[in-house]
Amino acid sequence: MLPLERTIATFARGSLDKVAVHHISFSSRAASAVLGRETYVGGGVQQWREARSLWEGKEAHEKFIEKTRRDAIDLAKATEQDIIRYEYWRMETRPYKMIDVYTFMFGDPGGIWEIRRLDPETELFQIVGESAGKHETFEEIEEYVSGKEDSLRDYRPSAEYLEELEAIIQELGEEYAIRVNAGGIGIPTDSMTWLRAIVLKPDLVSRLFDVQAETAMRSMKPLREIGAKLIFGGGDLASNHGPFYSPDSFRELMLPRIKRVAEACHEHGMLYLFASDGNLWPIADDLFGESGVDGYYEIDRRAGMDLGMLRARFPELTLLGNISSHTLHEGSPKDVISETRSCIDEAKRNGGIVVGISNIIIPSTPIENLRAMLRTIMESRRM
Repeated sequence: MLPLERTIATFARGSLDKVAVHHISFSSRAASAVLGRETYVGGGVQQWREARSLWEGKEAHEKFIEKTRRDAIDLAKATEQDIIRYEYWRMETRPYKMIDVYTFMFGDPGGIWEIRRLDPETELFQIVGESAGKHETFEEIEEYVSGKEDSLRDYRPSAEYLEELEAIIQELGEEYAIRVNAGGIGIPTDSMTWLRAIVLKPDLVSRLFDVQAETAMRSMKPLREIGAKLIFGGGDLASNHGPFYSPDSFRELMLPRIKRVAEACHEHGMLYLFASDGNLWPIADDLFGESGVDGYYEIDRRAGMDLGMLRARFPELTLLGNISSHTLHEGSPKDVISETRSCIDEAKRNGGIVVGISNIIIPSTPIENLRAMLRTIMESRRM
């Protein structure tokens, strides 16, 4: 079977020649170990690379985009993935100032600004300084939401984005499933103001979700017209201890908007996948049973999201991942092999499962563990 055929058959519960594979995310260091060259994928390091390329000029930025796309595709092929992730984290705002090779200032030095610095070891591009008064208040997020509502009036997916995606689908889409990132719904979970707003300003949260849902819905027809099939959306909404929303708040605030996005995907013949790590069991019946989502990724084994339990409770839901980044980072090669095999066995036993790492393979992951996971998957697909 071609990777695309294998992926679609996994969602449709059809017969397979071997289990489908997709790894949610690689750090640059882990990917570079696989390809044997510096590889432009990852999280914060990719944001720093893009900021640096924007600082250097248009030609440098174009080279950054081309290398990122080619490296991401080469990585997916080298690791025998059926679903290709062709883009990673972005930082599309040109810096105001370069402070040193790892540090940039963004924004207006006379107004709102922030300074970000790359830590090469962790690959994080974090805020190390910012203007006074930048921390959000309810008034500031009200202004933010109003601005989003105003910008929605004329929103359409950019022609440049659609052209780039269409070129990738034309190049690879007859053989591979292409991961298209769209349909995100959520609030910034690192903001206490937004978390408090769930309880104290639910109308404000609802307005933001309405904008996000409408943005997603307007994107679906043009995405389908260029050949998109799998929409990877969602948004982090839980920790290991449970969701940031009460079940009632989730049902009132998020569920109707997720339903609208799922319905828009289905109207245009596409599948909608939802991501969040953490313990989602308290809202699972709504999120996976009522919303209409077709797939769930970033499945957090250490937070209690077990493949067997999920498959039994939600037989129509396709599951992606469940090999833990933590096990890959902290465990022994034997631990990694055991966990990888358990996911492969569950996929073979019950179907509807795409095997792979659930979240990012972090930079300090031992290379022998990464190789143990990849080798175990590849060997199982040749049996």
